[in-house]
Amino acid sequence: MSGVTCSLRFPGQLNADLRKLAVNLVPFLRLHFFMIGFAPLTSRSSQQYRMLSVPELTQQMFDAKNMMCAADPRRGRYLTVATMFRGRVSTKEVDEQMLNIQNKNSSFFVEWIPNNIKSSICDIPPKGLSMSTTFIGNSTAIQEVFKRVSEQFTLMFRRKAFLHSYTGEGMEEIEFTEAESNMNDLISEYQQNQEATIDEDYDDVVMDHDPNMYYDEQPQHEEMA
Repeated sequence: MSGVTCSLRFPGQLNADLRKLAVNLVPFLRLHFFMIGFAPLTSRSSQQYRMLSVPELTQQMFDAKNMMCAADPRRGRYLTVATMFRGRVSTKEVDEQMLNIQNKNSSFFVEWIPNNIKSSICDIPPKGLSMSTTFIGNSTAIQEVFKRVSEQFTLMFRRKAFLHSYTGEGMEEIEFTEAESNMNDLISEYQQNQEATIDEDYDDVVMDHDPNMYYDEQPQHEEMA
C-alpha cells in the first residue's frame, strides 16, 4: 500500500493515481485479482554489499521468489503489469528495462494487449533504501490459488463440514453451491484469456463481405399506367 500510494504523497517524475492503476490493470471486470511483489527483498545487514540499480530491481520484481502470493507467475501469462519505482532513477532507463523484459519474455505476456506494462516514478525512496520498486501484476497464474481453494472447499462441502455454523445464521446450502460455481467460472475465464490469441484473419473476413448483404432488397413498384 505504501508503494502504490507514494505518488499521492510525494513528488515524482511520472505519477500514477489509483484511478489510472485501476483502469490499466483490469481489462475485464471479473479479472481483478492481482499478484503483488516488492524489490529489493534483502536483510538490512546485507544491503551494504548489494548495488541497487534499475536492471537489478526489474529482475527481482519479476522473480517468483519476490511475489507475495502462493502462485508461480511462470505458469501463467500477464494480462497487465504496473511498476512503481521509488528513488532517483532515470525515466529512460525504466522504459528501456520494461521494453527489454517484455521482448525477452514475450511468451509470459498476452499478445492481444500491446504495451501492457505501466510504470510510475516517485523521487522519494523508502526509509533506509536508495531505491525500490513495487510490483502489481494481473496474471492468469492467480488461478492456482482459486484451484486450491476450490479443491479444499469441495472436500469439506462434500461432508458438510462446518456447514451448520452458516445455516444456523440464516444462510442456505444453495448459496455455497452457487459460490463454488462462480469460482469455477472465474478459473475458466482466466484459463480462456491465457490461451487466447490474436485473430489475424478477422479483418480480412469482414472486408470480404458485401456491406449490403445484410439489408433486404426493397421491392420495385411498377409504374401505374
